[in-house]
Amino acid sequence: MPGELASRLEPIVAEAVATAGFDLDALDVQQAGRRKLVKVVVDGDDGVGLDEVADISRLVSARLDEHDELIAGAYTLEVTSPGVDRPLTRPRHWRRARFRLVRVTPTEGPAFVGRVGHAGEDAVRMLVDGELRDVAYSDVTRAVIEVEFRQPPAAELKMLEEDGRDLEEPR
Repeated sequence: MPGELASRLEPIVAEAVATAGFDLDALDVQQAGRRKLVKVVVDGDDGVGLDEVADISRLVSARLDEHDELIAGAYTLEVTSPGVDRPLTRPRHWRRARFRLVRVTPTEGPAFVGRVGHAGEDAVRMLVDGELRDVAYSDVTRAVIEVEFRQPPAAELKMLEEDGRDLEEPR
């Protein structure tokens, strides 16, 4: 039932989130005692600030209240942004991770860490061990941003910025 409810609520919630200029990243509905817990994860090209989360929460709450027949009872709304440990699963996640270090577990071969460059619809260009490499999303089992405590090396950022080549067929 909660999965079915989430699929019915998704277009309503996505529209409210889009009105605020953000993307709906995930929607989950769980039963929590007599209430339902509606968890909404939102993201934007420049991240999401606390004030923006509050605005989005008000918009989503108003839209859910307009469709209270779907929820049929009390609910708790939780709006949040994705954590740094969120896996990169969509091209937009990769675009938002540009210039960040990412640990990639490929479908074949050993895991590696590289800096994200241009992200297309089917592949991403990464700087791995000083060389540019195209990686198809379909060849990635898991990818997660690595937390960095220092500024990225200027030479790496320059190399990625100046890379004007179109993405090739991944090797």
